[in-house]
Amino acid sequence: MPAEKLKLFMGVLALQLLLAGFHIVSSAALNMGISEIVYMVYRNIIALALLAPFAYFLEKKDRPPLTFSLLVEFFLLALCGITANQGFYLLGLYHLSPTYASAIQNTVPAITFAMAAVLRLEQVDLSKRHGLAKVLGTVVSIGGATVITLYKGLPLFHDNLHVKSLLALSSSSPILNWTLGCVFILGHCLSWSGWMVLQVPVLKRYPARLSVLSLTCIFGLLQFLAIAAFTEEDLSRWKVRSVGELLTILYAGLVASGVAFALQIWCIDRGGPLFTAVFQPVQTVAVAVMAAAILGDQLYTGGIIGAVLIVIGLYFVLWGKSSEKKAARNLQQGQLAQGGDMTRRLLGGEAPAVKDEEAPAPALLA
Repeated sequence: MPAEKLKLFMGVLALQLLLAGFHIVSSAALNMGISEIVYMVYRNIIALALLAPFAYFLEKKDRPPLTFSLLVEFFLLALCGITANQGFYLLGLYHLSPTYASAIQNTVPAITFAMAAVLRLEQVDLSKRHGLAKVLGTVVSIGGATVITLYKGLPLFHDNLHVKSLLALSSSSPILNWTLGCVFILGHCLSWSGWMVLQVPVLKRYPARLSVLSLTCIFGLLQFLAIAAFTEEDLSRWKVRSVGELLTILYAGLVASGVAFALQIWCIDRGGPLFTAVFQPVQTVAVAVMAAAILGDQLYTGGIIGAVLIVIGLYFVLWGKSSEKKAARNLQQGQLAQGGDMTRRLLGGEAPAVKDEEAPAPALLA
């Protein structure tokens, strides 16, 4: 394997492991008793402190003037991509194992495709294989998420003492919490997908990605502070009481929103968004191993079946997107070749070489 490909492969694996660690760290933070709102406020303060300097200095010449309509769009982006996205995630994680939270997150590409298709931002051609693959993948992914939500199933490891204590509880409470957690995580995925779809028109009007993220983060932080004014009036809830709590907050802000974010940009820039997304199920496997080893979490048959369906659906959607781009590229090259032949016939000479159009910057994942 060439050194550059090996470096990219190691980078995308490191990215998935860092994001897997965020699931475990967030679950541990909730187990320690940290308030969800306080956790998200601190995380976004650290994220903003990391993003803002880069956005200011690197995009100083690229930033268009801010208008009132743009500020409203940034507010809505924050409401969808930060407040609802992060809020639903932590509410879901409170009731659900991080393994299944990570598994359900694999529905995001399918949900994003469905939203984009409804808004006519994505073409759906059912007469082509790639169109059928994207639709089929969306249906299978959503079906897998439905299986996880409605069917918990039997535990895989009966000798787990932690599981035995859970099974000793009444049957209705754990199932209710399981379903509620899945619903919250699906809300998180819908918010995440909506955020990515809404970014498209905003970035056309304001083509400065880091500045968009920084402004979105500012509005998200203000929204969380507004919620905290009504829900976290006790100032003692804002105190970091242990080294463990401090480490979870620092990991969320510095690693998940800092190091992993930068690594994600690098991986997408070198390998493309599809290459990066293909490795997303690695994150789910890593979370399952970490959750079992560190948190003593149990795996259930319903969750495994649903996770497998979601991953199958994910790869159908990714294959469809890849095939669609390849077909569009071949069509463009064919048109360029025909244009060159026509020019040579008219001028009686060789047509000048035409460079391939530079691919647009890939969209970042949340």
